[in-house]
Amino acid sequence: QVQLVESGGGLVQPGGSLRLSCAATTSIFTSAHMGWYRQAPGKQRELVANITGDADTNYADSVKGRFTISRDNVKKMVYLQMNNLKPEDTAVYYCNLRFLWVDSWGQGTQVTVSS
Repeated sequence: QVQLVESGGGLVQPGGSLRLSCAATTSIFTSAHMGWYRQAPGKQRELVANITGDADTNYADSVKGRFTISRDNVKKMVYLQMNNLKPEDTAVYYCNLRFLWVDSWGQGTQVTVSS
């Protein structure tokens, strides 16, 4: 059974930074594709960034150059470093794990960017 627990969200001013963390409890972590998604009020959930087991990364155009996804396969952690945050980055951020037929989600962490 896969468990994903996000942390690191909060309130930050525009231009500020936050680092989100996702702790995974599963033996398939090293082979899994990990992703960060977000969902703003009234909007569909969207991909922010993902990273393969080989550390290949992919980013949404809206966050390129500002966000960085990384993983630590020993600690079974995934991180999202978010810099130069904008009000439009406000959303609940979810960690996702995909491997073969497994598609698991964390409970989400709120990120609010406001002055």
